[in-house]
Amino acid sequence: MLKISKSVVYNENQKPIAVQIPIEEFERMEEVIENYGLSRLMDDVADDEQLSVQDAKAYYRVLKQDVES
Repeated sequence: MLKISKSVVYNENQKPIAVQIPIEEFERMEEVIENYGLSRLMDDVADDEQLSVQDAKAYYRVLKQDVES
């Protein structure tokens, strides 16, 4: 489990309103979340049809033409 050092910020009524964390821990959290999302996307398309290299290049050429026009 990722250990997170945090400081709670309170308003004038002593109600917690925010949390501060060191930037290094925030960046690590971002990386963990991005990796999780990427792995989920990879799982979602695992059974999709795979293109050959030639078909993929042709597909990307068409995409590029669509963007440029």
